[in-house]
Amino acid sequence: MESVLDETDLLTQLITALGSPLAIVLPQQLARNVAAFRDVYSGHRLAGQIFYAHKANRSSALVRELAAGNAGIDVASLAELQHALGAGFAPRRIIATGPKNRDLLWLAARSGITVSTDSLAELSELAALVTKPALSPVPVQVRLSEFTSTGVHVGARRSRFGVPAAAMNQVLDLLDKHPGVFELSGVAYHLDTIGLSEKAVALEGCLLALDEARSRGQRPWSVDVGGGFGVNYLADGDQWDAYTSALSQAVLGKREPLTWNAHGYGLRAEGGTVRGSLQLYPAHRPVAGAAYLDRLLQTAAPQQRRPLGQLLLDSMYDLHVEPGRALLDQCGMVLASVLEVRDDDGDTIVRLDCNARDVSLEEHGVLMDPVVVHRAASTDARPVQAYLFGNLCLEADLITRRKVFLPSRPQAGDVLAFVNTAGYFMDFSATQALRQPVARKVAMWREHNAWQWCLDEQYWPVRTGVEAA
Repeated sequence: MESVLDETDLLTQLITALGSPLAIVLPQQLARNVAAFRDVYSGHRLAGQIFYAHKANRSSALVRELAAGNAGIDVASLAELQHALGAGFAPRRIIATGPKNRDLLWLAARSGITVSTDSLAELSELAALVTKPALSPVPVQVRLSEFTSTGVHVGARRSRFGVPAAAMNQVLDLLDKHPGVFELSGVAYHLDTIGLSEKAVALEGCLLALDEARSRGQRPWSVDVGGGFGVNYLADGDQWDAYTSALSQAVLGKREPLTWNAHGYGLRAEGGTVRGSLQLYPAHRPVAGAAYLDRLLQTAAPQQRRPLGQLLLDSMYDLHVEPGRALLDQCGMVLASVLEVRDDDGDTIVRLDCNARDVSLEEHGVLMDPVVVHRAASTDARPVQAYLFGNLCLEADLITRRKVFLPSRPQAGDVLAFVNTAGYFMDFSATQALRQPVARKVAMWREHNAWQWCLDEQYWPVRTGVEAA
């Protein structure tokens, strides 16, 4: 990432030629991230697959790079399944998750991929699609939710996804009604939390569900723990603590505002004290990505009081994961041209040729300062505090409500680079509002000690001479 940012002339040429905003992906970084997860598997002597959560980024280059290696892919729509098959993934390396329409189920049944069923109704619909044409058995895993534990009580939020763990018998009854239609590969969970205690309850609950399935004559062999491993966006934890403390002081009016119109990110002042909860992603996460998986496997099961990784090993179950954000750590950035810089009522305003959905920091609650890429030597090298405005005719179009702190004042024509934004920020929410163009995307890779690039859709590992590990 730093090496790319040093290519000032190349970056400015690219954004001049292809427009602003411009997304850049770095496929070579994927192999390093996959390897980090594999090292955790080796450390716990576990087998299983790493399924990349396709929804995190629409890039063809990233998907093709993964297809050249040994990772799998998690698709959540018909188009994503078609994309994965067209990128070179064999069916055994693809899993379909999330709510599915009939078209997706139809293609999944005929291509032989694993279907992670989200409800009894979905399982029944899949059975009908398989039975009538007498297709081969479809590998399925059952997504469970609403886990309970007889150990220490752990609060869990209700989820609209999955079959309640207490209803596992109903799932098995349905499988029994359709012999030869399904092959139960395992069970899964995916929780919208970073809490290890909740995930430990869920993983132990999955192991109990597998025991129940085996007692009914099924032969499942895997547990899928989904994603949610996270990324550490900030190297210095003291900076995060200092900022959140300063934000609280600003909410109380004890210092100048740190956000546009004194937005509190979930905090508010009541009677001289701060109320509410901070609605932001924890930018400093020292245990994230593969390290978070390692910590989960070291965590003791609430009931059996043994490390979860050891329980998986003793049961000889495979472990599957579905990282999205974590697998795209350091895999891309978004560039935006500076249209205008002005001083307004004591604040510095930087207007960019992009909008808030082109780099959706606010939607995901992540705070970051962009890197300034000057086209020429800066005429003002002093640090500056600034607000970043987008190019839509909307009061709400702020790239971030937060005042950002830049090492030098940008000028019109300069470029701001939002780094480490491949996971969910780059195109997950991008639209063509006001007919503004969605960012073009390029892939960059190192070859012969130099940076090469091509349009994202033109990238193939065999063509570039870059085969994934």
